[in-house]
Amino acid sequence: MAKKIVYYEDLLKDDFANNGIKPKPVADNFPFVIKNPCWILGEFFAYRIVATPIVWLIAKLGFGLRIKNKRAIRGLRGTGYYLYGNHTQNMMDAYTPTLVSFPKHAHVIVGPHAVSLPFLHYPVQLLGGIPIPDRIKGKVLFLRALSFRVKQKRTITVYPEAHIWPWYTGIRPFEDVSFTYPVKDDVPAVAFVTTYRKRKCFSMLPPLLTVTLSDPFYPDPSLNKAEARRKLRDQVYDFMCREAGKQDNYAYYTYVKKD
Repeated sequence: MAKKIVYYEDLLKDDFANNGIKPKPVADNFPFVIKNPCWILGEFFAYRIVATPIVWLIAKLGFGLRIKNKRAIRGLRGTGYYLYGNHTQNMMDAYTPTLVSFPKHAHVIVGPHAVSLPFLHYPVQLLGGIPIPDRIKGKVLFLRALSFRVKQKRTITVYPEAHIWPWYTGIRPFEDVSFTYPVKDDVPAVAFVTTYRKRKCFSMLPPLLTVTLSDPFYPDPSLNKAEARRKLRDQVYDFMCREAGKQDNYAYYTYVKKD
């Protein structure tokens, strides 16, 4: 039995993140890639020495995280790639890519709100966040940054549903725009789906998390770019729907459309 009923109006636009941050536009000169040696050293220390062990402890002890089918990405050690997941957690959606991608360095595409507060700007970048800009000049730099990170053999995570629906067990429709990235960079896309397990003990606590990875999906060279990104989108979406639709995906929250 679900613990909470959430009422929504728009399947595509409603957001239940409740972070209280008013987003500001990402500046045209935002430093998406910082090549200063001191920054690179600090990034390594913050991400690999500090954050990764803490994330592992939180995920395992707090959420009982299990990762399934990680063998599917073993063949991608020599390349960067894009990860596409369902957006159903506040904290863990920032952490999961680090564990899924390990030992690769993981980046996550985030909304402008993630860098809208002065004291969050640099920590978000140090830990792999890449904010989406609004204007053309910023978007050019943004795309260059994605390509640069992929060439470094890192992973970049996209949440194509865009808005957070905590503990949601379905997959919301999403466009194919973000699938331009793997087509442009000619690298694989890998889907992952977060599903939920009901606790056998301490049932008053939120459910445990399972993340299931797909096999890699590659851009189809026989198609034009628009067709290739649509095909990737459909492959990812179909996989996500199959995994999320399994009977053992426990509904902690129930989402109901308002009349």
